Amino acid sequence: MKQQMKDLIHIPSPTLFSQLTAWGNDLQLMSGTKQLPEILLITSYPPRECGIATYSQDLIKALVNKFDDSFNFSICALESNTETHTYTEPIKYLLNTDDADAFLRLGESIEADTAVKMILIQHEFGFFRQHEAAFLRFLQSLHKPFAIVFHTVLPLPGKELLEQVQQISELAASVIVMTKSSKKILLSDYHLSLKKITVIPHGTHLVPHEHKATLKQKYHLTGRTILSTFGLLGSGKNIETTLRALPAIIQQHPTVLFLIIGKTHPSIAKRDGEAYRLMLQTMVQELKLDNHVQFINSFLPLPLLLEYLQLTDIYLFTSKDRNQAVSGTFSYAISCGCPVISTPIPHAREVLKHDAGIIIDFERPDQLAKEVNSLLDNETLRTTISSNGLHRMASTAWENAAIAHALLFKKLVDDHVPLRYVVPPVHLDHLKKMTTDFGMIQFSKINHPDLESGYTVDDNARAMIAMCQHFDLTRDKADISYITIYLRFIGFCQQADGSFLNYVNTEKKFTAQNYETNLDDANGRSIWALGYLISLRPLLPVQLTSMANHMFQKAIPYLRTLHSSRAMGFIIKGLYYRHLKIKLTENSLLITEMANRLLQMYRHEQEEEWCWYESYLTYANSVLPEAMLCAWITTGYDAYKETAVRSFDFLLGKLFGKEKIRVISNQTWMHKGKEVLLQKNGGEQPIDVAYTILALSKFYEVFKKQSYRDKIDIAFNWFLGANHLQQVIYNPCTGGCYDGVEEHSVNLNQGAESTVSYLMARLTIEKLQRNMLRTQLQKKHLTHYNL
Repeated sequence: MKQQMKDLIHIPSPTLFSQLTAWGNDLQLMSGTKQLPEILLITSYPPRECGIATYSQDLIKALVNKFDDSFNFSICALESNTETHTYTEPIKYLLNTDDADAFLRLGESIEADTAVKMILIQHEFGFFRQHEAAFLRFLQSLHKPFAIVFHTVLPLPGKELLEQVQQISELAASVIVMTKSSKKILLSDYHLSLKKITVIPHGTHLVPHEHKATLKQKYHLTGRTILSTFGLLGSGKNIETTLRALPAIIQQHPTVLFLIIGKTHPSIAKRDGEAYRLMLQTMVQELKLDNHVQFINSFLPLPLLLEYLQLTDIYLFTSKDRNQAVSGTFSYAISCGCPVISTPIPHAREVLKHDAGIIIDFERPDQLAKEVNSLLDNETLRTTISSNGLHRMASTAWENAAIAHALLFKKLVDDHVPLRYVVPPVHLDHLKKMTTDFGMIQFSKINHPDLESGYTVDDNARAMIAMCQHFDLTRDKADISYITIYLRFIGFCQQADGSFLNYVNTEKKFTAQNYETNLDDANGRSIWALGYLISLRPLLPVQLTSMANHMFQKAIPYLRTLHSSRAMGFIIKGLYYRHLKIKLTENSLLITEMANRLLQMYRHEQEEEWCWYESYLTYANSVLPEAMLCAWITTGYDAYKETAVRSFDFLLGKLFGKEKIRVISNQTWMHKGKEVLLQKNGGEQPIDVAYTILALSKFYEVFKKQSYRDKIDIAFNWFLGANHLQQVIYNPCTGGCYDGVEEHSVNLNQGAESTVSYLMARLTIEKLQRNMLRTQLQKKHLTHYNL
């Protein structure tokens, strides 16, 4: 490892930045941490080509990406006499399902394997059809808890099927199904216990939602209206329904091209060869559809498949299997923004209701043609269905499926140990996408900048802080151009009296909103950002720090007129950071003036059960105690320190449970004597979590209390899924952050405020990890490396 560090001395800073966390993890392992519980997945697995194999690979990848610090994961791959594979990923066990004795041997191996604490079994009746009794004996031999995922749930079972499912379920610690419809069938038709059933939807992939026109150009499909379907081919797909509908569709929409994506299912190919595909090709010729149908006879790599789905105008799902419990194919299509027309399998009836898609009857090409034509004629309806579908499927992202599984693992293995979420790499793509050469755009539609929303000094001030944080950690010279853009925007907003206007439209003109809205907080945030930039005076180009200091100095007379509590908090922080590098009596005097105002407010409102500056807790609460702490650091006045600690600990008591932060809802706020209103879910915004993390970091830096450090991780986990919805708020695919957590859903728009708030929090975590690594290296006598 020492040699690795020597080699990296000569590697550019961003690469060094990305390596430090990995080294920290290596050092932690070297120090002898407790072995993680291992979860063994029994499943078909790639390169086997089947839906469950792909499903399992996606699930394991998501679990590793999110919870590699909580569990280890291993695989037992299902094979048969005619289905063997060479695996590119580590496989711990193999089970030949054609060998009855192999089940017994596997059970003995698992029981002797002290690392394995729990088993997750992906169940499909076809896997164990030859030796169902051996499979049941295998389950009976297990003394470790196991959960079983039923990928097929048939209604109205016969006696044999009923007994089989009941026996399996009785042995299982938990039964997982993917739809509420399947859960209902297990309850009504199989009489399973409600407590044993968990619904975890089929996972879907987060995608960047590229523009259709761009992707069509990439795949030489410009000018075509794309219908598509995908999946391993077999007669159950009933693709002939679409082929019979196409002539009526083409008559009204001659640019239509139908993509049939996927190779023949390997099991079908072994039994029947390519008979089904050849039948479809013959039908294409007979109906004279050669210019309107394209076969993509391949098991596409995931990135290509997701791009084909994103360029699709309408996705068609025409299965004739009345009892198909779940379809991963149309789940993927919806998550890619495709409007979907589907036959009424239970999964479709559940997901596509309330204008999230269109249902047609089985084997009705006339209905399909009518609905396709109607939808192609109505762009507004397509957009509505796409948006509704995206919001409906947001909770099914693989990241959220991983969270649901991990919570179940925790319950079955050790419910007392908190989950440790993996901190994602720093990702600046969405911040840069939201930034023009003038400034950072205010809002986005999903992850596409909404240019008409204009700009605010609030967002550009925060963005400048985040980019300064990043530069402080990485010394990446590319950051300087972005810092310059944000700084110039702040300068653009500064007025002759030193104040700052906030709202600027796309024509670079100040809007009427500036004169209808209180701008105190925007002025305070501008000063905080300018002060933070000045604190990097030795690192940044002198023209930037000089420009920032000039704006700061110009604003000081106006700042004295501001009395908003949070504006004063931001101003104190700005003065504190400026004073780190420019020692002026003026800084400390103004800090004292502002801090005394906050102290007076605190003493006026303080009661035995209410240690706060106002009679309510609203937004950005953590800024106030953090500002008082900064005031004490600068002035040494102990009353500021005492007030900072008492008020912050009071606030933390309202926000934190054992393993979760509960953000104060902007729908109710919290009023003195009415704290119970905090129990209302929804109205939680990323900015409040970020400000809490920034304050916790400052308090930890000063007092070294482990409780503050622990709460930083708990709070950051809110972005990663530890919220009341148990869903990700940070989107690792785009690098954006969703705009908020409501009572039943996440706001999928990834605007400037939420994205920059996440980045400020993430970079604060990075700095803490950097400091921890430095301490570890010092203990291991590696202090001669300048990190």
